[in-house]
Amino acid sequence: MAVASTMLELGSPLPDFALPDVADGAMRKAADFRGQALVVAFICNHCPYVKRIASGLAEFSTDYLDADISIVGIASNDPDAYPDDAPERLARTAAELGYRFPTLFDEDQSVARAFSAACTPDFFVYDQLRNLVYRGQFDGARPSNDVPVSGSDVRAAVDAVLSGAPVASDQRPSLGCSIKWKSGNEPN
Repeated sequence: MAVASTMLELGSPLPDFALPDVADGAMRKAADFRGQALVVAFICNHCPYVKRIASGLAEFSTDYLDADISIVGIASNDPDAYPDDAPERLARTAAELGYRFPTLFDEDQSVARAFSAACTPDFFVYDQLRNLVYRGQFDGARPSNDVPVSGSDVRAAVDAVLSGAPVASDQRPSLGCSIKWKSGNEPN
């Protein structure tokens, strides 16, 4: 059953975090990500909703490579219950897809909780002051429809931030697989 994102309150500050990169184990902190905008994507390997947009997410990361933004993927699923979401498999998938951003592993799931992330994929866009200006879907593509994967919703938010324009307030929740919480770690 699909779960919708929580739609965290706009204006919320970027939660602080320090997580290992699945590619090389290097710790990356929230403060390491510079630029006018920061895109945070909660992703995984096993979810059909993430699989549906994965190539579009890779294209998005390439299209904005020279823009003044940072992009980071965060994987918070329990890899014991979902082995496809283990760090080494996440690293392999990111390389195969051509993601031009780091994927970080949230082993204790505290970062997912701090963001109020509920599903994969779940997107958050922060402005230069690191206040939340967008949360929700990448675009309207779902495993059950033929909507082209474009990243239109996230692109519109990033483009607005880059141009100094306000981000549209009409924001749609992401829809996807629930974060796979470790036993006893589920949010209230």
